Amino acid sequence: MKQRPATARPGPVYKIRPGKSGSVKNRHALSERCKLAAASSEAPRPSTSACQESPEPGALLVEEGVCVTVLQPGEKLAFVGKCVLTCLYGSVRVLGLTIKSSEVPYELFSPKTHAPLAIEGVKQKKKCKTRKEVRAEARVRLRAYLSVDCRRKVLKNFKPSCSILLLERLEDTAVNYILSHPEYARIFGTKLKKNTDSAPSDPVLHSIGVHLCDPETAVTISADAASAAQQLVSACLEEDNGCPVILVCGPKDVGKSTYNRYLINQLLQHIPCIEYLDCDLGQTEFTPPGCISLISITKPVLGPPFTQQRDPHKMVYFGETSCEQDMERFIESVKYIITSYKRDQPLIINTMGWVRGFGLLLLIDLIHLLSPSHIVQMSTRDSVMEPLTPQYIKNTAGFMTKAQSQAQRKSRSLEFLDEEELDYSEQLYPRAPGDHHLIQIESNFTGAGDTDNMLCHNWILRDLAMLGYISKLQQFDPDQIIPLNGLLPYEVPFNKVALRVMHADVAPSHIMYSANASWVGLCHILDDIHSQSNGPVLLTQVPICDCLGFGKIYMDFVLSHPPLPFCSFGF
Repeated sequence: MKQRPATARPGPVYKIRPGKSGSVKNRHALSERCKLAAASSEAPRPSTSACQESPEPGALLVEEGVCVTVLQPGEKLAFVGKCVLTCLYGSVRVLGLTIKSSEVPYELFSPKTHAPLAIEGVKQKKKCKTRKEVRAEARVRLRAYLSVDCRRKVLKNFKPSCSILLLERLEDTAVNYILSHPEYARIFGTKLKKNTDSAPSDPVLHSIGVHLCDPETAVTISADAASAAQQLVSACLEEDNGCPVILVCGPKDVGKSTYNRYLINQLLQHIPCIEYLDCDLGQTEFTPPGCISLISITKPVLGPPFTQQRDPHKMVYFGETSCEQDMERFIESVKYIITSYKRDQPLIINTMGWVRGFGLLLLIDLIHLLSPSHIVQMSTRDSVMEPLTPQYIKNTAGFMTKAQSQAQRKSRSLEFLDEEELDYSEQLYPRAPGDHHLIQIESNFTGAGDTDNMLCHNWILRDLAMLGYISKLQQFDPDQIIPLNGLLPYEVPFNKVALRVMHADVAPSHIMYSANASWVGLCHILDDIHSQSNGPVLLTQVPICDCLGFGKIYMDFVLSHPPLPFCSFGF
C-alpha cells in the first residue's frame, strides 16, 4: 500500500471549551492540561480499544484474525498469503474479477510458487449524493461488521472514491494438508526469496496471513490482453454464431494459465457457467496432472491449481505429463472427451506449451478437430511461432489431419474420422476449420518465455496438485490432519480389477510389483471383462475410458481413497 510521510498523518485535535466562569485563567489552565494530554498520547502505550491501528495507515485490526483496510482508486495491495476478502464499500478488482460491496466473501490464495495476487481499488462512478450522504451510506454498510470505534477510525479520512475491505484469516483444509508436509510448509509463509522485492511489512495484515509485496512483482495483465478478453466477453454475450469456442495456445511460460484464469473471472461476471477443456497434460488447472478433462466452471478462479481442484464432468487419465510418445492416443482421448460438450455454454480450451515440431502438428490437429471460433495466440517478442491465421490453418496439415483447400471448406476432411463420426462432427461443429478469429497477444512481463526464470519448477506444481486432490479426503477437523493410512480403505476383489501400466512395457509377471504402492487412475471400462483366475485382468493395451478418481494399490489388496461416492464405481 502507498506510504504517507509521518508529517502527513493528522494529529489529535483538542477543542478548548471554557467552564461556567469563562475566565481567562480557567481557559489557560484547561489549555495546559490539553497540551499535556496531547504530549502523553504520543508515547507508546497498550491499546485499550478493540480496534487497533497498524503503523502503516489504513489497516485496522477488528478482532483476532480480522482486519479492515481502505484502498484508493488504482491503489494495489499485492501480497503473499491467503485470506477471505469481503468488500464492504466500493469495489475492487482481483485477477479480472470485480468484487463489489454486498457480494459474497471470496477466498484468495497467493503462494510463493506463483506471482503475487494484487487487490486493486476501482474508481467509483460519480453519485448524485452529497459527501454527507455518501458517508452515511458507508456507515450503514460498516455497521454490521465493525464496532463504533472502528467505524470512526475508518471513516476519519474516508473519501467517496475509496473502497473499504474486510480481510479475514483463511483456514483451508487443502492448504493445511499441504502445509503439513515439511517441504511445502513455507509456501504461504513470510520468508521470501532473496531476489523478491517486498514492501514494508504491516503487522496487522501479517497477523491474518497477508504479507505485503511490491506491486510491481504482482500478476499483471497487459492492456492488449485485457482488450482481447473484452472482445471475447462480447462474443460470448452476443452469440452471433452460437456459443464461442476459445482456444488459448502459445509456448511455455508465456502466461497461458494466468490468462485463462483472468478470462474465466471476466466471463463469470456476465454468464453463470463456462465449459473448460483442459488438454495440457503437464500443467492441468483443475485436476491432477496427466489428465484430459471437461469441467463446468461456475466459481471464480482466485488461486493456483492446487487450491482449485474440482470435479470434472468427464475425464480421461492419460497417465503421462507429455504425449510425445503416444500422440495418437492423445488425439483419440480428446475426441472421447469432447463428445460430452453440448455447445450450450462457451468453451475455453487450454493447450500444451509444446508448439515446436510434432507439438505444432498436434496443435493443428486440435484446431482441425475442435474448430474454435477464436484462437488466442500468446507469444514473446522473440517468438518464432507462425501466426495461426485462418489461411495458415486451412493450408497446413497436422500430425493426423490433412490440409484443407478452399473447395473443401464445407467437408471437414479429417483423415482419422470414419463416415459416421464425420456426420456427428459436422452437427457438433458448424464452423469449418480455419473460420476463426485470431487474437495475438505479446507477453511482456519479465522472464516471459524463459523457463530459467520460473518461480517454481513444474514437477513441484504437479506434486502440489496431487496433494491438493488428496486433501479433499480431509473432511473432518481442519486443524487435525489424518494420514492416508489412517483412512478407511475400499476393498475390491482382484478378479474385478483390470490393470495396465501406461508409461512402460512391463512383463506380466512384474505387473503387480509395478502397481504396488503406485498412484493409479481408477477408471470404468465399458467392456465386460472377467478374470479367469483370482487375480486381476492384465490389459494388453490402454483403454480410453472415464476416469472416476485416483488411489493407491498395495500387494494383497486395493487401497483407494477417491473423493467420490462408492456407487460411482459400479461394484
